[in-house]
Amino acid sequence: MQKIKIIIMGAAGRDFHNFNVHFRNNDAYEVVAFTATQIPGIEERVYPPELAGSKYPNGIPIYPEEKLPELVKKYDVDQVIFAYSDVSHEYVMHKASLALASGADFRLMGPKTTMLKAKVPVVSVGAVRTGSGKSQTSRKVAKILKNKGLRVVVIRHPMPYGDLRKQVCQRFASYEDLDKYGCTIEEREEYEPHIDNGIIVYAGVDYEKILGEAEKEADVIVWDGGNNDLPFYQPDLHIVVADPHRPGHELTYHPGEANLRMANVVIINKVETAKPENVQKVKENIKTVNPNAIILEAASPITVDKPELIKEKRVLVIEDGPTLTHGDMPYGAATIIAKRFEANEIVDPRPYAVGSIKKAYQKYTHLGAILPALGYGKEQISELKETITRTPCDVVVIGTPIDLRRVMNINKPAVRVKYELRILGPNSLEEILEKSIMEMIKQ
Repeated sequence: MQKIKIIIMGAAGRDFHNFNVHFRNNDAYEVVAFTATQIPGIEERVYPPELAGSKYPNGIPIYPEEKLPELVKKYDVDQVIFAYSDVSHEYVMHKASLALASGADFRLMGPKTTMLKAKVPVVSVGAVRTGSGKSQTSRKVAKILKNKGLRVVVIRHPMPYGDLRKQVCQRFASYEDLDKYGCTIEEREEYEPHIDNGIIVYAGVDYEKILGEAEKEADVIVWDGGNNDLPFYQPDLHIVVADPHRPGHELTYHPGEANLRMANVVIINKVETAKPENVQKVKENIKTVNPNAIILEAASPITVDKPELIKEKRVLVIEDGPTLTHGDMPYGAATIIAKRFEANEIVDPRPYAVGSIKKAYQKYTHLGAILPALGYGKEQISELKETITRTPCDVVVIGTPIDLRRVMNINKPAVRVKYELRILGPNSLEEILEKSIMEMIKQ
């Protein structure tokens, strides 16, 4: 029987997972290539044979997504699988049209073919868009469960941007582990806060193997989602975070809308800084597609360690990279703090940007006088540092989830912005977790 030839379109995460759980040992299919986008420098690699399995002794090549049409023709491809996240519905259909025009079928894969079942309860945290606040929510959930005396393990959505063979199954319990695996800024932003709370984090490439290791030391697993992707594990409680600063996006982005429709609990975050009419619009949209979901409102109070350094100064604002780039946010917490404490000027870093940072401004044209903290590898971290050094300012306002000063020397005074989740009601997250997860464990 002739095998169905497949190309998987991805961004070094969901694509590898879909391959591992559905295609790797499936005799009906032959995956001839991956394509890569969103993350710089992840193409022109090979998905290694150690991960691809015995059916792929030479591994699987990874090409830039721009080559998709010629790859479909070259390999006589039958199906193109779309496997990355945080893109508009219109964007997905443009990619579908590209695949169809090239001669292939276009396919999306759902929970039945991609979710693994854990032996312990799973609380998953997802979002409708990148930058909604799922990281704070994951930390909050993990802390609540830990305070109930449970052994909590967080499994984070993949970010394998380096040597895939060294990233099959990674366990992070200390800062030394972050150094051991050569973590990027994006990885540190997600792992460090959990480590600070005494929570073990797993991540990597092979999420079946990761699950097996995590189950050995967990009473409960918290799935800490990436972008607005769906969980890799079947959740016993699915929490989804919505952002009223981008009202309407909860119904127009993939797979965020699917997350919203699947949710048991939807948290409308940042209500203290959003317009009331936008909060109401998000609430109405939730009720339209998922009337049975529990809706909570939450704030992400923003604090800064040295506010006196900001007043009447020229400041460089640095925000979380993915939130600004493919998350489409024009500003973040650091911008709010700079304005709140009356900075004299927010300095535009665009004229001073170098390398891939300069290219990011060209690609994401909605970005203004704000610096996205992109650091997907050593070279990009170096370019970020050089951009900061070249920008003429009095103070750097760091609004990233980690303190950038841990990974680079900043040659100017700097202040650190922090934000944590605070549930405002009408129910408490503690009560919801008690009624769902704690009762499962007691049984």
